[in-house]
Amino acid sequence: MLITGLLVSVIGYFIGCLHGSAIAQKLSGVNLKGVGSGNAGASNATLTLGWKYGVLVAIIDIFKGVFAIILLRFALPYTEVNATEANTLLYLMAGAVILGHNFPLQMKFKGGKGTASLIGTFIALDWQMGLLGLALFVVIGIATNYLVIGLLALYITFITIAACYYGMIPTLITLLLFSVTIWLHIPNVKNIFAGTEPKVRNAFKKKAT
Repeated sequence: MLITGLLVSVIGYFIGCLHGSAIAQKLSGVNLKGVGSGNAGASNATLTLGWKYGVLVAIIDIFKGVFAIILLRFALPYTEVNATEANTLLYLMAGAVILGHNFPLQMKFKGGKGTASLIGTFIALDWQMGLLGLALFVVIGIATNYLVIGLLALYITFITIAACYYGMIPTLITLLLFSVTIWLHIPNVKNIFAGTEPKVRNAFKKKAT
């Protein structure tokens, strides 16, 4: 189980390193690392380049999360793990993809903040609860005008589902991911209090260039 877990984590990490922001950069000519919040993710693409680029980056980063979990689900029947171990491996894969997105090797460990990758892995793990979390993220993010507040609702859903249905280790993994996310979003929280955080609804006024 230990070797399997390490293998799953390594594969998940390198899948997470595949960034939608690289495609957005080629199309727009803008390096997301040098504009807005400086992170290479869908949120920054939306807020700085407009919703079309944000959707493009989000689709790619969501898909890699879905792909990683589906890949592992396909492989699990060929292993000798039990149901509890299978849940642990699935959450290890999810966590590794998100951390790979956040800290990609090719970007010197300075990537995005993992929101789209979280959405993709969550939907693939439990599509009904994943879609509920996504809906809360979108509705609360738009209602409050700040994506980071919608993200809080998404993570609360993610952690709750893991705790209620998947066991201790998956719950610990979600809590670790939440802690990393809080750390990565400290500048955003400071900007909200300072009144300088980009607002969600303003992104819909931008036109893709």
